[in-house]
Amino acid sequence: MKIIEIKNDTNCIIGNEILLYNEIDSTQEEAKRIMNKVKEGTVIIANNQIDGKGTHGKKWYTEKNSNIIMSIILFPNIEVEKLKNITLDIASVIVDTIYELYNYKLTISYPNDIVLNGKKLGGILTNISTQGGIAKDIIIGIGLNINQVQFPEEIVDIATSLRKEYEIIFNKKEIIEKICINMEKLYKKIKN
Repeated sequence: MKIIEIKNDTNCIIGNEILLYNEIDSTQEEAKRIMNKVKEGTVIIANNQIDGKGTHGKKWYTEKNSNIIMSIILFPNIEVEKLKNITLDIASVIVDTIYELYNYKLTISYPNDIVLNGKKLGGILTNISTQGGIAKDIIIGIGLNINQVQFPEEIVDIATSLRKEYEIIFNKKEIIEKICINMEKLYKKIKN
């Protein structure tokens, strides 16, 4: 494990602390393990995830060093009602981020899949812990296929990546930085 810095506004919460793992079981599981020891807005990033989970416990496949695999830890302490559309809102942040950076239009398959040319490009997982109707903490998992070109046989017809579709290599750090900035805007809006 090592800490990297992504250029970010010092007034921002999200991304002010970033933990980078070369290999991990799951960024979501690591977030659960360390959430009581880190500050709000900590982002966990993995170059390789060996036991990634998708929706409904499905396996999330990823090629080592090719994709964005990250989780964000937040402590909102707000009414859970304010988070009723959080997964869809985060998916919108991802779609907007790719459009802002590259002018590529992605779509959302409700409630949490990011789609490009009819194939799954990524997904969002949100785990919210509540107490008496108050959302105490949220772990936001984001998996986004960026530079992967080979996919397992069982998903080759339904999954894709930015590189596979556009035949160029994308800068993961640039995308992560923009996601953090746009997530910060969303988080501030939700909390107000």
